[in-house]
This record gives sequence, C-alpha cells and structure tokens, in this order.
Amino acid sequence: MIAAGAASMGRAATPAPGAQSSRLPRAVSRLRLVLRSSEAAARSGSKRWIGCFRPSPSPATAAAGAAVVKEAKGKRPEVEVEPARGGGEDVWSADAETEVAQGGAFPEHLVIMVNGLVGSADDWKFAAEQFVRRMPDKVIVHRSQCNSATQTFDGVDLMGERLANEVLSVVEQRRGVKKISFVAHSLGGLVARYAIGRLYEPNSRRKSSGGESRDDVVHLNGHIAGLEPMNFITFASPHLGSSGNKQLPFLCGLPFLERRASEAAHLIVGRTGKHLFLTDNDDGRRPLLLRMVDDSDDLQFRSALRSFKRRVAYANANFDHMVGWRTSSIRRQHELPKHRLLVRDEKYPHIVYVEKEVTDNNETKAHADHYDPEEEMIRGLTQVPWERVDVSFQKSTQRLVAHNTIQNNRLFGQCQVKSYWLNSDGADVINHMMDNFIV
Repeated sequence: MIAAGAASMGRAATPAPGAQSSRLPRAVSRLRLVLRSSEAAARSGSKRWIGCFRPSPSPATAAAGAAVVKEAKGKRPEVEVEPARGGGEDVWSADAETEVAQGGAFPEHLVIMVNGLVGSADDWKFAAEQFVRRMPDKVIVHRSQCNSATQTFDGVDLMGERLANEVLSVVEQRRGVKKISFVAHSLGGLVARYAIGRLYEPNSRRKSSGGESRDDVVHLNGHIAGLEPMNFITFASPHLGSSGNKQLPFLCGLPFLERRASEAAHLIVGRTGKHLFLTDNDDGRRPLLLRMVDDSDDLQFRSALRSFKRRVAYANANFDHMVGWRTSSIRRQHELPKHRLLVRDEKYPHIVYVEKEVTDNNETKAHADHYDPEEEMIRGLTQVPWERVDVSFQKSTQRLVAHNTIQNNRLFGQCQVKSYWLNSDGADVINHMMDNFIV
C-alpha cells in the first residue's frame, strides 16, 4: 500500500508534458505582474515617505517655485565661483567675464556678505547667486568665510578685525572695484559694523565747485577700504545686544531666565556672549556694543555708518526665537508698528511694514534718573538715518525658523537644489533687498 500510495502521489505530482508547457508561461506572466505591482507600490510608498519631510509650500513659495522653473527654461546667466586669496569665495557672472575678455569693464561694485553665529559662507549661497544673475555687469559678491562655526565665539571685536583683513585682501585682489556694500545676517551685522569702523578712511578731499549739493557733502565724507560706501544692510541683527527684556525671545521674557542667560552666555558662546549681554569690561573699558555707537580715537564707528548712502535693518516682527524685534530694528518698544499697521504686498508677501529713513527725534528719556544702556545705543545708532523693513512669516510653514528664513538660508542641511519645496520662503525678502539696492 505504501508503494502504491507513493506511486499514486508521484503520478499526481508529475503533470503531463502538455500541461506543464501550458502552465509555465502563465506562471511567468503572473510573476511579472506581481513584481510590477510591487515596484509601483514601493515607488508610491517612497514618495509618500519622502513627502513627510517636505513642508507643504505656501502660495508665495509655490509662486516663487514656478518662477524658478520658468527661469530655468530660459537662458540663465552662469555663475562663476572662485576661492579668494584671503579666504571666502568670490561670486560673479560668467557673462561679465566674457565682457571683460572682449575689452569691457569688470563689475565695479563689491558686495560683502557676512554670516551669523555658528554660520558659514554657504548661508549666503542663494542670495549671492541671485545678486550676480540680477546684476551680472554690476556686482561681484564676496561670501566671507573668516568667521565660521566656533570662530563666531571669539568676540565681535576679534571677528571684526578678521573681516576687515579679509575685505582688504579682496580689494587688493580685485583692483577694478570702486564701490562697496555690506549684507550681514544676525551676529554678522555687529561684526560688519566693527569692521567698517576699522576700514573707515576720512576723506580729506572736497569738490572745489561752488555749487556743492548736500548729497555731495554727505557722500564725500569718507571711504571704506578705499572704496565708495553704498549699502549697509542687516538681517535680524542684534544691534542693541541681547540683554534687554525679550531681546532673546526663546526665554519668554522671564526675568530670572534672562538673568541666568546673561550670567552663563560666555560659557556657551565665549566672548561673543559677553559682548551680546554687555558684561565685558576689557581693560576696564565700557562694554563694546556701547562703544560701537560712537567714534573713538582709532575706530570711527558712527562716521563709518554715516558714509554709506543707505543703512537698512530687516527685522522679524514675530517668530524669531533668537533676536528680538526691538534690537533688530533699532527701535524703542512704543515705536514698533502696531499690528493694524502691518500690511502685505503681493510682490513681497512677507514684507509687512517699511519705514523710510528716520533719525533720532531727541526724545527725552522716560526715566532720567535710571541709566538704560539700550536707550544709549538707540540714541547713538539713530544719529544716522536708518530704513526699517519689518518681516513676518506668520503664515509660512517655516515660521518657527524665521531667524534663518529671513536671509533665505536653505534648510535641510546643505541641500542646494532647485526644487521649490526646499527653497526658503524668504526669497521675496531677498528680492526686496535687491530691488531697492543702490548700485
């Protein structure tokens, strides 16, 4: 029986030759169908998985992305990047280089871009490329690299000295430049202010013509590194330091936390922390930020600022957890625009308020018997006119990182791709800066 059963099982398991040949193609077809379905499902699942890390674009970002795609279809000026002799990178248009080869002039306007705390030259990659594409025959952009990563803990003065030396090296290398502008983010704004105080050269020349205009007098009063100063622009820079109430917003304005931060800042960010919280007293001198609002014997901070044709402070009105609205816009609390005054522009959806050049109105102190270092800095800095541009990312998916978004710094690491969903919502802020830039 066992043998018969085995023989019966063998016959059942062994199909006829015709049946085997007819089933094989169908099995192969089914296998292929299953594999194709699996691959399609995997691709779909992968897309959904990756999509979890893509912020859904706001309408403004989608419009910016569409503009990028449209621009990509046309001819875009190529960008040349070259390491500078003294550090950092020089960025210019390949069209400008072609024009020089044909006997034309090289761009005469040097734009220095300065990063903030724990930043690097890569932070300004997008803005630098947009500059040279927008003004290919006008500007050459230098992305500073002398103060990056933990070097930004060394103190505003040391960083300013390094930046000044780097600028001098660039000017020496690019002898054709005649004008200079600074664009700085966050702590870089203070570093740039120190550097121009070091680079300032009083102008002893005056026009001899009797019809000298007021503008001629203003703009002949000095040079920066031997060049004509044009624009001095800061983005979310703590001009008044971080020691005042709510000037470091993530502390929620709680006095005991702000006191602890002032005491411990130097343990986290070195001498820079002392400068930001006005606790430095090198050689018994006053805090550096208080000295930087006026001229001294060897550093002409106020005169250097005055020599520029424009001074602009871009400030986040909300959601900036690192730099408060007052300190970045150089205003008193009651001078901040009221919410009802904030408007939106279709062209610049994140620009909500623009205040043209304003100087100090000699307002009397509210408490004459109480010394306020913040008031002293405001009075000193506003001796020269400033434009204020207030920015709000309240409706943006990137509002929680507004401090970086305002300079259009790409998030997600070093992903420098053209896909609009990885571009920062701050593109319209950069466009606003370039549209108002004096070349």
